[in-house]
Amino acid sequence: MSLPICRFPEAPASPRRPAALADDLLEEILLRVACPADLARASAACATFRRLVTDATFLRRYRSLHPPLLLGFIETVSSGFQPAEAPHPNAAAARSIACPADGFSFDYLPPTRWNWNLWDACDVRDGRVLLKSSPMCIMGYGGVNFPELVVCDPLFRRYRLLPPIPDDLLASVHVQQQNFPSFEAFLVPSGEEEDETSFRVIGRAHRAIKSVVFVFSSGSGLWSVGTTWDDLNLGGSTLLCRCYAYGYIYWKVMRANKLFKLDINRMVFSVVDLPPHYDERDVIIVEAGKGRVGVFSHIKFATSVYHATQEKEGEIADGCQSEIITHLPASYDFCMVGAAEGYICFVGFPKDRRVDAASFSLQVKTLEIEMVCRMMFQSFYIHPYFGYPPSMSPRRI
Repeated sequence: MSLPICRFPEAPASPRRPAALADDLLEEILLRVACPADLARASAACATFRRLVTDATFLRRYRSLHPPLLLGFIETVSSGFQPAEAPHPNAAAARSIACPADGFSFDYLPPTRWNWNLWDACDVRDGRVLLKSSPMCIMGYGGVNFPELVVCDPLFRRYRLLPPIPDDLLASVHVQQQNFPSFEAFLVPSGEEEDETSFRVIGRAHRAIKSVVFVFSSGSGLWSVGTTWDDLNLGGSTLLCRCYAYGYIYWKVMRANKLFKLDINRMVFSVVDLPPHYDERDVIIVEAGKGRVGVFSHIKFATSVYHATQEKEGEIADGCQSEIITHLPASYDFCMVGAAEGYICFVGFPKDRRVDAASFSLQVKTLEIEMVCRMMFQSFYIHPYFGYPPSMSPRRI
């Protein structure tokens, strides 16, 4: 008699461990994380994520796909950073850098050459802040001297003090400081730089019929002459609303139907004509995508914004006849103060004086209007601050 053969059930095969994602595939997945704050949190999940997210090539790709967050405004050095407030979608990210423990302040800057600490913000771009200090007809100075300039990174509390423009460089273009009562300085957008850790500062000395542009390079640590223009034909008019688009800096000429334009790369000045009814408007030129130019205009203290998009800049004067009108909140009187990263920025002065002034943004693509934060002072001079979480923000200074 044969015994039955006992067959034991086969043990289930052990589950196969999924193959690790290749770095290039994982990078493509991480590039699709739309919120920079979420990406920063993901980078803390494991060493592989952090290695990919902090790689310079990945960060350049990510920033080209996802614009930085509008986190608030820098109003004055004394008031510091005014973070976006709820219900603004970036309020939580703004609070994280505005916390005193994170040190978003300017208390580490050196005293000025005139031995008082009166720094004033004059431009904010790419996470950097450009500040100036200048004595104007005080303490024995007979004229307006070119300001002392410093560039700082407020997140990492670093700064670089710029040297004064050398006298021999001024003499080479027949500039005496007292004869040029107007001097403005601003940062060149980092998209114009091959190395994202480097920067350039442009200084423009101006008088009634002449402008001279000086350029400081962080690489060389030196100033150079960019260009001069001796026949402005602006009748002594003031230049307003400086803005940047496609490698050009634009200024609106006060009470005129003209834009003053500087080609950053070729260092060439030119004039752009505007429609006849633009003389009383502030005008800002923006990048509207696919090489198109967006023209936003606004009458000071009004609640209507006019917008036109042109395929070519040369058609601005003709194309602005057909405009889109966007209405701002009626409870404020508005001033258009600048543009950056796809937003037009406004200060709203409340008609009810018991209410604080506030900053507003108008998104170029959607024309969506949002209040960003209340303002400590009622000032025309505020600068939007954009950024990524600190773990994604390279130390630039």
